[in-house]
Order: sequence, then C-alpha cells, then structure tokens
Amino acid sequence: MSEFAGHLPGSRDYRRLLIGLFFGGVATFAQLYSTQALLPAIAEDVGTAPAGAALTVSASTLGLAAAVIPWSIVADRIGRIPVMAIGLIAATMLGAATPLAHDIVILLVLRLLEGAALGAVPAVALAYLSEEVDARHVAAAAGSYIAGTTVGGLSGRVLSGWVGEAAGWRWGVAFVVLLCVVAAVLFLSLVPAARGFVPGRRRAVRGPSILRRLAVNLRSPVQLALYAQGFLLMGAFVAVYNYLGFHLSAAPFSLPPVVITLLFLAYLAGTFSSPQAGTMAVRYGRLPVLAIGIAVMAAGAALMLVPAVVAVLAGLIAFTAGFFAAHAVASGWTPVAAAPEARAQASSLYYLGYYAGSSLFGWVLGVVFGAVGWGWFVAAVLAMCAAAFALALVVLRRGGRATATA
Repeated sequence: MSEFAGHLPGSRDYRRLLIGLFFGGVATFAQLYSTQALLPAIAEDVGTAPAGAALTVSASTLGLAAAVIPWSIVADRIGRIPVMAIGLIAATMLGAATPLAHDIVILLVLRLLEGAALGAVPAVALAYLSEEVDARHVAAAAGSYIAGTTVGGLSGRVLSGWVGEAAGWRWGVAFVVLLCVVAAVLFLSLVPAARGFVPGRRRAVRGPSILRRLAVNLRSPVQLALYAQGFLLMGAFVAVYNYLGFHLSAAPFSLPPVVITLLFLAYLAGTFSSPQAGTMAVRYGRLPVLAIGIAVMAAGAALMLVPAVVAVLAGLIAFTAGFFAAHAVASGWTPVAAAPEARAQASSLYYLGYYAGSSLFGWVLGVVFGAVGWGWFVAAVLAMCAAAFALALVVLRRGGRATATA
C-alpha cells in the first residue's frame, strides 16, 4: 500500500476527484433509470401490466447487482479508474442499442447487460474515494458523489419523460444516452490518477484472496447491517418511483404524463440532502444521521397516502431527501468500516444488496400494488423502513461505535 494520506479539501486534486465522480454518477444513474419515467408508455406499447413494464428497470438493476463483485475483483487487479472507464464505455454502447429493440425479450436482455456494465462505477467508486481522500473527510466526499447519482437519476427520468412524451419512449431513452456520453467524457477527463491503491498485478506482496476478503465482510455484523440498509431502503425507494406514475394517472388524480414527469424533480431533494448528510455525519456521527434519514423517508411515504396532489408531492420530496441522506451515510460508512484490503469488496457487497433490493422489490411491490392497491403498497414500504431503522439502532449502535464517527 502507498503511504499517501489522501487529498484534503481545498486542494486541486480533491476538487477534480469530487467533480469527476459527480459526473461519473450522472453517467451511470441517468442510464440505469432512463426507462422509469416511461413505464406507462412502455406498458402500452408492449401490452403488459405495470409490473411487467417495471422489469425494464429491474433488469438493469439486477445486472448491476450481479456484476458489482466481479467488477471489484477486476478493479483490484487492474485499478479503480480503468475499470470505471471500461464499464461506462460498454454501458453507453449497449444503451445506444436499446431504443432499436422492438421485442420485449431483446429489450430486457439489453437492459440487463447495460446494468452489468454500469456496475463498474458503484462497485469501486466509494472504495476509490476512501483511498484517495483524507479519512476525516470521506463521509462528506461520499455525500458529494451521491449527489451526482441523484442528478443522474433525475436527468435520466425527467429528460427521457419529456422527450418521450413528444417523440415516443425510444427517443426519450436515446436522448439520455447522448447525455451520458458527455458526462462520461467529463468523468474520464477529471478524475485524478489513483495514489492510494496499487493494483494487484503491480504489488510486491499479494494480499488476501478474494474469497477471504468477501468472508471478512460477510462475517461482520456491522457490514451485514449496512448491506441491509441498502437492500431495504433502495427496494422501497425504487418501488415508489416505479409505481407512483400509475397511481397518479388513475382517479382521483388523473394527471397527464407530462405533469407526472415533473414530479421526478423531487429528486433534487436528494441532491441537497446527500452532501448535507455527509457533512452532518462528520460532525454528529453516522448513526444519528442515518436514523434521521430513515425516519424522514418513512414520514414522506406515509404522507403519500393522502389523496391530494400537494400532499403526495410533499411526501415524495421528504421521502427522497430521507432516502438519499440515509444512503449517503450507509454507503460511505461501508468501506470505512471494512479492513483496508477488503474495501472494494465491502462497497461491492453493499451495492449487491442495494440493487438486489431494487430488482426484487421494484417488481414484487408492483404485484402488491396491482393486487391490493396503493394503501397496502405504502404499508409495505413503511414496514421496510421500520426494519432498516431497527437494524440500524440495534446492530450499528452496538457494533459500529468504533467507526461511527471515523
């Protein structure tokens, strides 16, 4: 390992790293969720139910979940930045082919492969960040990266929705791919070369095997509790954004698609809350900020039960802000709490749980919504928030004290 202590806030490379990772988040998450605002149009085009259309989102997140650990292995071998570059280039090429698919099976396969390619960035971005930034400032820096993911998620949903409303869902997806090309170029141009990590092929002394690095993390109650945060909270979050459009297009709201697309601007709440949560975690500790984020998320979900557009919008803003605050803390905590040689695998396992939750609950809660309606759907979301909150208080309070303010 290098003796490099990490970039400090105010330095040129620190700014380049944060801005570069911001655009990496945009390039990744705009593509990942580019079909979400278009689900009603896709469902009508291919003649499927809401849960069937939502598979275009679940396929990409499933691909990402399956790929994060393999990408982390490759990153340990060839380096963090080369892996992220390869993944973004491959994902953009696959994304460009997606609008050309006229068969639902081909569309789902392309989305699966695109998600697998995109997995390169979340698999190693936070490990790269924790190795390149001074340890005292990792939480704040992680919040800035998460802010980039929120901008990506927002732009992918809103731009695809607006363009799709005017020209069809295929043009909406194509427009997002063009945006991601620009963001990927900026990412690759800005991120500084790694100084805090030496790829395995250039190390004089080999570290533990990949299985041992995975086992170290999987034996840690703190790590398992953090992975559960991603699994439960992301599953609830994606499900709400998947099916809210269907809910609002029906009575008593009967909103047109162009208005429903505007609701995705609630994502800006996450752009604000994620860096703020990182800063607050440095000052007050990670666990209190994580718990508050989950509580705000649950309160927002409950507010969306009120059959009034203003209440739903207010609830969605709170739900989004709370989610991204919690995610910024949990995802930034994961590599810090891991052994130095197992940080990439710790982040990868977090994102495995994160996107496994997205894929599973993004579909399963659609079945709940279709069968018993919005009320029971929201009840399921609240139960998932409650489970995450309980795990955080019980496991992380007891086992995470050593890293809670690190």
